[in-house]
Amino acid sequence: MSVSNEIFSSEFTFRLPDWISSVLPDPGHVFCDDEEKMRLAVTLARENVRHNTGGPFGATIFNCDTGRLIAPGVNIVIPAHWSGGHAEMIACAIAQQILQTHDLGGEKMPFCEIFTSAEPCAMCLGATLWSGVRRLACAAREQDARDIGFDEGPKPVDWVAALEERGISVTRDVLRDEAVRVLQDYMDQGKPIYNARKKK
Repeated sequence: MSVSNEIFSSEFTFRLPDWISSVLPDPGHVFCDDEEKMRLAVTLARENVRHNTGGPFGATIFNCDTGRLIAPGVNIVIPAHWSGGHAEMIACAIAQQILQTHDLGGEKMPFCEIFTSAEPCAMCLGATLWSGVRRLACAAREQDARDIGFDEGPKPVDWVAALEERGISVTRDVLRDEAVRVLQDYMDQGKPIYNARKKK
């Protein structure tokens, strides 16, 4: 079977849903604490479900020193036809493009922290490590996502310690109940639980 080069493009792009601008604060807004930062990540997840533009997950990357948002992210796996389109991956990609670096922890970079509406899956755990962020804050637990059917993949049992050994501090359960409600709403609405096929 032959494949024509015509189907390939030299450029890959993804689009955030149009509604995102309506929930983002003014560029100069300063976020005061973890709950305010996480509330935006959970809001992104909730609106993604409400607008039917992807899975029930949101993420935000902040400059910890200034309290300002660097980049938002939402899950776009199904609309983008891309298994890697998780909220954390999108937020990291946007932040790195904005700051023009592959390493958010590099020299002269601000102290970057990522807030996620759920603990990272196996892929996003790796992405968090390689992104250069120096802090991860999570809302829902991994088990909360598993409870509605999502496959989070194989992760180290003590993944928190593994990140902290690499200089990334971890905070858990920030607005967990709010994030769990988003997951539950997604399931209750019968929206797709998109998992890779697994051996039984």
